[in-house]
Amino acid sequence: MHRHVKTGFILGAAAMMAISVAGCGTNANSSPSGKSTASGVTATQGQPLVMSTGPKGNFTENFNPFSASADDGTSGFIYEPLFYYNEVGPQVYPILGTTKTWSNDNTTLTVQLNAKAKWTDGKAFTAQDVVFTFDLLKKFPAADLNGVWQKLSSVKAQGKHTVVFQFKSEDVPFAMYVLQQVIVPQHIWSSVGDPTKFSNPKPIGTGPFTLERFSSQEYVYKANPNYYKGTVPVPEVDIPAYGDNNSNNMALSEGTLDWDGAIMQNIQKNYVDKSSSNHYWFPPDAIVSLVPNLKDPLLSNAAVRQAISLAINREDIQNKGEYGLYKVAQPDGILPTMSSWVDPNLPQKDKAFTYNPSAAEQVLERAGFKKNSSGIFVSPSGKPLSLTLLVVSGWTDWVEDASLLSQELKQVGIELNVQQEQYGAYMAQLQSHKFQLAMSTSNSGPNPYYIFQSLLYTNQAYNYEQFSDPTVDAALTDFSKTTDATKQKQDIYTVEKVLAEQLPVIPVVYGIQGDEYRDNKYTGWPDANNPYVTPAPWAWPAPEIVIMHLKPVSK
Repeated sequence: MHRHVKTGFILGAAAMMAISVAGCGTNANSSPSGKSTASGVTATQGQPLVMSTGPKGNFTENFNPFSASADDGTSGFIYEPLFYYNEVGPQVYPILGTTKTWSNDNTTLTVQLNAKAKWTDGKAFTAQDVVFTFDLLKKFPAADLNGVWQKLSSVKAQGKHTVVFQFKSEDVPFAMYVLQQVIVPQHIWSSVGDPTKFSNPKPIGTGPFTLERFSSQEYVYKANPNYYKGTVPVPEVDIPAYGDNNSNNMALSEGTLDWDGAIMQNIQKNYVDKSSSNHYWFPPDAIVSLVPNLKDPLLSNAAVRQAISLAINREDIQNKGEYGLYKVAQPDGILPTMSSWVDPNLPQKDKAFTYNPSAAEQVLERAGFKKNSSGIFVSPSGKPLSLTLLVVSGWTDWVEDASLLSQELKQVGIELNVQQEQYGAYMAQLQSHKFQLAMSTSNSGPNPYYIFQSLLYTNQAYNYEQFSDPTVDAALTDFSKTTDATKQKQDIYTVEKVLAEQLPVIPVVYGIQGDEYRDNKYTGWPDANNPYVTPAPWAWPAPEIVIMHLKPVSK
């Protein structure tokens, strides 16, 4: 499981239909008969739910939504954004916001707020809380994890329930990062000072849960009895600590975990076959690629990148390195869940990769490469095709992928030396461009723009390969200035053709969102037949949407 720094959100286009969170309109304090049960749990609620987002060792108390290491549930369960956008379907979920409207040539975004929302201490939620939150990010840039003030010029309230976001220039897709920002109460955080230095042990939010108790081994959320969107179906969520993958996967296999995001070997045998209640759904959400440093004299040669691609047995990577859970990528970089964005006129050769080792050698020979006495191709200038591949130590699937890639490329005369680094050192080399080849994952989002912009836009932070193409930049810029779906598709068509034919990065497989769940306590989980929301329990704040869709199973 390889997560992304930013999560993507769908465009604020009028064509997208906003869908309310399930449970709205029910009195949160009463059962269907209008009476609370003696336990305080309403008749529409079920049993406690145990969830994990993966092994993290002992917990540290940190419910600060401005911290990148905040405890799970801080965003979504406690603090909420204005909107949430499904990355595996077309839904747009209004949360603290109800409507959003662009004006002034897509530079002004006006958001109407939910007048029913309130903080769990009973105070009303208003536009002033939204303005305060964004002003806090401006005053303390270290808290601005998505860099929203790089794009915003002002955030102002119009009355109690309207907020106006003024952008410096048109950037419709970036609005999703603005709308994703969770909101904090002014009446509490105004006295905190630097928000990045506050552990926030007693969080007060607007969300469906409150923090019941915390320890280094487990923390527990209780349903908010006054949640403005109605009865929370799950009365309690328990999050236990796991020290490693083995203990986490054992709990999942034994049925003590109800919801998890692990990547498990032999998942059918080790999980699904253990109980008829056990299920999983791993939808694709990103591209896992070989990223070449395009400033390297060998890798800047398109023939070398093409030969590498032809030499990769992607099905082998899929089945051996990724346990059969990841899907083989396609040259245009369009995820299977986004097939409507594929250019209908794209040549067939740009829609599927070919595994052809002999063709790989022929490509190099036509480019003037010749094999030396060791069987390694050498460039016309005398440089052997001996490359270093950077991967993260401990990411066992990527390490296995790298081993397979090394074997496959050696067969065609390309030597691959695998270099394993701890995550911090790995990222430092990517960001400083001090590498030759690296395995890396793209950003994610509800449409291809978020992937392409992160990978291919000139000087973008995640453009580790240092690709620059005026045609690509122009298409992505044009996309960002409009909400016209037809124009946006034409822009994406331009980019996918460049990706497929120039291979500035070499797609291998699609990254996935791990999601294992048990339906013995609750039904209504998102799955391939009902992809109503991003399913992974670590994809905050999406778990809030999942929880509000669940329905208790009668005993």
